[in-house]
Amino acid sequence: MSKQHLGHTARKRFGQNFLHDDYIIDQIVSVIDPQPEQNLVEIGPGLAALTEPVCERVERLTVVELDRDLAERLRTHPFIASKLNIVEADALQFDFTQLIQDEKPLRVFGNLPYNISTPLMFHLFSFAGKVQDMHFMLQKEVVNRLAAVPGNKNYGRLSVMAQYFCQVIPVLHVPPGAFNPPPKVDSAVVRLIPHQDKPVKVVSEEDLNKVCSKAFNQRRKTIRNSLKELLTEEQILGLDINPDLRAENLSLDNFAALANLLSTLNKD
Repeated sequence: MSKQHLGHTARKRFGQNFLHDDYIIDQIVSVIDPQPEQNLVEIGPGLAALTEPVCERVERLTVVELDRDLAERLRTHPFIASKLNIVEADALQFDFTQLIQDEKPLRVFGNLPYNISTPLMFHLFSFAGKVQDMHFMLQKEVVNRLAAVPGNKNYGRLSVMAQYFCQVIPVLHVPPGAFNPPPKVDSAVVRLIPHQDKPVKVVSEEDLNKVCSKAFNQRRKTIRNSLKELLTEEQILGLDINPDLRAENLSLDNFAALANLLSTLNKD
């Protein structure tokens, strides 16, 4: 089946870049490895570049699409319409628990629009307990941030929060030429596998996010300064964490300790 555009123009406001390279598409589908009977959900199917080959392997696929024209096109698709459960919604607002059936965890995938990729991942992390895995095509820079370790220039709030919720595995590099229009940056596919048991114990995920946000919003500052509205130098020292460190030098364990202290203080 050809991946023609059928007259649809990519829309800047939706951050649309459409995949058209068959070799890359086959590689991505192999990485996802969709199986019949699984609860598969595609976010932003676009022109069905991934949707079609995935449907060749399964009988049922849920797609979440915001663009009405594209949703309509999928409804009337000559080959796969009968296999699709089309949800016209903004994935950023959508309650993904609605898609849980027969206790089958979700397998989520998509070529995510660059402009919503980070908030969408945070939204999906809130459903992590219901998700088996996620495969996303993202800007390579975002994948680097997801996978970054302390001390790395890409390490930030997204790294800490993603690694708290999921195992992060970069799986495939995708060149700009695989898209139409070609973006100005390289892309990559990442596999996110939600942890059955979180790597650290956190009292409040909200506090973890708050500490990370504060620390990384002023990443040039020491945590003594960036966290001063939340914790005193003495309190940080009490956790055996050096207040002279910057956010990028702290591990997930350190952030969890800071967040848990904050939660305790908030209770009092």
